[in-house]
Amino acid sequence: VLDLRVHSATAEAYFVKAGDYLQIIDVEGRQCTDFQCFSARKLDKGRDHPLDVTTTRTLMGSSYPMPGLHSKYYDQDMEPLVEVVQDTCGRHDAFALACAAKYYDDIGYPGHPNCSENFNRALADKGVGPRAGWMAINFFFNTAIDAHGVMVSDEPWSRPGDYVLLRALTDIVCVSSACPDDTTPANGWNLTDIHVRTYSGKHKFSRAIARRMTPDSEPKMTRETSFHSSFAKHTRNFVEYRGYWLANAFAKEGPIDEYWACRQAAVIMDLSPLRKFEVTGPDSEALLQYTLTRDVKKLGVGQVVYSAMCYEHGGMIDDGTLLRLGKDNFRWVGGDDLSGEWLRDTATSLGLNVLVRSSTDQMHNVAVQGPKSRDVLKEIIWTSPLQPSIEELEWFRFAVARIGGGNGIPVVVSRTGFTGELGYEIWCHPRDAEKVFDAIWA
Repeated sequence: VLDLRVHSATAEAYFVKAGDYLQIIDVEGRQCTDFQCFSARKLDKGRDHPLDVTTTRTLMGSSYPMPGLHSKYYDQDMEPLVEVVQDTCGRHDAFALACAAKYYDDIGYPGHPNCSENFNRALADKGVGPRAGWMAINFFFNTAIDAHGVMVSDEPWSRPGDYVLLRALTDIVCVSSACPDDTTPANGWNLTDIHVRTYSGKHKFSRAIARRMTPDSEPKMTRETSFHSSFAKHTRNFVEYRGYWLANAFAKEGPIDEYWACRQAAVIMDLSPLRKFEVTGPDSEALLQYTLTRDVKKLGVGQVVYSAMCYEHGGMIDDGTLLRLGKDNFRWVGGDDLSGEWLRDTATSLGLNVLVRSSTDQMHNVAVQGPKSRDVLKEIIWTSPLQPSIEELEWFRFAVARIGGGNGIPVVVSRTGFTGELGYEIWCHPRDAEKVFDAIWA
């Protein structure tokens, strides 16, 4: 709908229709952009009430909104103006004013270009009165409050092409700047452009936050697990967790009832965001013996062990569980992608013949926990004579199994969990997740 370049040290005003999407892009990286918007309906009535970050912080309960449940920006009348749909940077400022003439005057730069005066010029014909200093959301501005209550700033985290995608909740008049501050690290000591695009509301964009495994990695947007559609039948309350949307509570129950269900009956939880790595090869045991704190040599096929993964000096990288599927076949299940990188790097540095392959996208899992979890699963889990049945499965053991008889859905069932109750985890390929959930839920 709109393709607008905001050149360095300037600001531009524009209109976005209710329901349309607004994308604010850091073209070259490490460039801040102040953003402000107004209800067009209120401007027509002579009321220039802008987006209010204090109201927004109060209603959202966070420094600034992010995609998910608490995603809206409000004006001072507590009317929602925009919601955040996607964010590939995740570091912004909603405390400081847009830079203003007084700021530069007071540090010895009289007449320095500033976002507030640029806003005033851009909004002059929009029915908006000028301000000496504009309240705004400063996208990509890297600020924090330190332990002494002092606001500190540093170079932005944003990379070339990073963006924030908003959706207009009413017709809005907007203004965006390309910040001219060259006196601090706010713009990485290199002033560049900002680009604004708008898209019709007919387009569909999933809510997502970008995650990077390492500082140099390409961003990955928040995804749905293969169990998402099944959980979505029972709740709309999802939160972002390590790159995935996870159900936070069921609509008809709630955390207290769910707690007691775990203690007295059985519950189901989506644990698919756990990172899984297949560690195979003739030196796989040696690699894991070197990187984990448990004695992997004692681990038999079919066993699971909980362990920490550490650097050589003892610093902790991750914790997780290790399954032994064969003599030279292991599966590491942890919380961080970095553990897989560490395993690969260590194998290379030690000259070990090991393949470390991520299987996170091929192995999704739910936990069934609680004193009645065995009763739930024994009705649906089939195991061959070579594998223990659910009733026979001991603590920290696993079985290769199926749901629905000998020709049913292939799964792995482990007697593991972190609830302190009897419990299991069921691992399956994403294509089978909905059927697995339905079998358990029934």
